[in-house]
Amino acid sequence: MMTETTTDRVGTGALARSVEPRSTNPTYTPSELMVCAAAREIKDSELVFVGMRLPLIAFVVAKKTHAPNAIGLFENGVIRSTPAPELIYTMADPPNILGATQCLDMLSVMILLQSGRVDLGFLGAAEVDRFGNLNSTQVKGPTGSVRLPGSGGACDIASLAHRFVVLIEHKKERLPEHVSFMTSPGFGEGNGWRKSVGLPRGGPSAVITTKAILRFPGEGEACLDSVHPGIELEDVLSNTGWKLRQSKDVQQTPAPSREELNAIREYDKEGFWTS
Repeated sequence: MMTETTTDRVGTGALARSVEPRSTNPTYTPSELMVCAAAREIKDSELVFVGMRLPLIAFVVAKKTHAPNAIGLFENGVIRSTPAPELIYTMADPPNILGATQCLDMLSVMILLQSGRVDLGFLGAAEVDRFGNLNSTQVKGPTGSVRLPGSGGACDIASLAHRFVVLIEHKKERLPEHVSFMTSPGFGEGNGWRKSVGLPRGGPSAVITTKAILRFPGEGEACLDSVHPGIELEDVLSNTGWKLRQSKDVQQTPAPSREELNAIREYDKEGFWTS
């Protein structure tokens, strides 16, 4: 187990939260670890497609720790130099409008992608494969194909940002060797593929899962970079849908710092996104 490694020393996660306020609990949840790992991907002064859920909180953490000058973009046209003053549940919530740097239309924000000004985008998907290609269109279910919501702005971000990071649950069915449908491109079939299809830049830089962090040396296939605290290497390998390569020096993912946890819990006080 990942988070509740420390929590379980004093009882179950649920019990620990019931007797100790979340804001002072020194342990952390898997989602909080993923948020911190995602926040560390944001560099100062970068223009970042933030999105919702965990990346939204990652933007908050980055702004309060190491990247105070990062700018957040939302697909609905909102641009923020500071996080929304309170937790939001959709990007159109009033707190996300209040104090925004700009409130534009979707096209105006997407133009920033096309002109090469967006440094980083965060994405999620139903599947991500060994070359970082994403599927959010359809998957095979027990009774046939299951239709999913589709790309939204993900294909634009994956195609045109300087790099993107994926957050996903670490399960073999969600990490297949090849996605069953390529909704948003990673490195396609490997080295040189993006250039061959006319994509001027970008590609996946990391896949942050509930068990590990994968990275992409050059434009090659995913490589195991670090394993989260409390997770065994074999657990990562056996729950990946291909023979996962390992970096020469696989590290342990750094646990959340006190500063990072405080930033998360001051913003997501009830753990709506991160519990």
